[in-house]
Amino acid sequence: MDLITQWLNWLPNLAPGLMVSLQLTGLSLLFGFPLGLLFAVMAAAKIAPLQWISFFFVEIGRGLPALVLLYLMYFSLPDAGITLTSFTTAVIALSWNTGAYASEYFRAGIAAVPLGQREAALTSGLRGWTGFRLIILPQALRISTPPLAGLAVLIFQGSALAFVIAVPELMSKAFEIGSITFQYLGVYTLTAVIYGSLTLVFLGLVRLLEQRLGRHLQRN
Repeated sequence: MDLITQWLNWLPNLAPGLMVSLQLTGLSLLFGFPLGLLFAVMAAAKIAPLQWISFFFVEIGRGLPALVLLYLMYFSLPDAGITLTSFTTAVIALSWNTGAYASEYFRAGIAAVPLGQREAALTSGLRGWTGFRLIILPQALRISTPPLAGLAVLIFQGSALAFVIAVPELMSKAFEIGSITFQYLGVYTLTAVIYGSLTLVFLGLVRLLEQRLGRHLQRN
């Protein structure tokens, strides 16, 4: 049986795993990006307790590899009486990891807003949270969008780590096929092609987004 025929036979079995990988990525971004924005706003606040809480969660989320977070939550929490499904654990761990890195992009976006915009908010009578929400934050979000899109690609690739806690994602399905057929080289090559193809598509969309936002910012 030639390689292409094998791949065509394996694709129906890999497809459910790919859907789980995409679901895991989507939920991690859905929860992680707002969490990162919250951490960034807390860090920008002039309230020390909020800054310290943000620092604590961000540094743990960035300092610990996602794989370590997965192991800690899935294998250690039951000792504390907390038992989560493998999928829920993966979503929480990757969302935390996403939020920690996203917060740095949001913070950079906030810092990149021109000083003149802040002064304009003050002269318009928009002070404190109102000025931040209406003037600073929308511009910071536009500036942060390209790196956040790039982060989304990395989270998709990182979703393969959920294999280690038995989430039935793409790598898990590939391993199952390899265990049955012993054609590890062929099935893992196909898995790499799937990951690589989707990553290239996502990166192309990121570059397109960067170009459009760049033109928009230049007009402004």
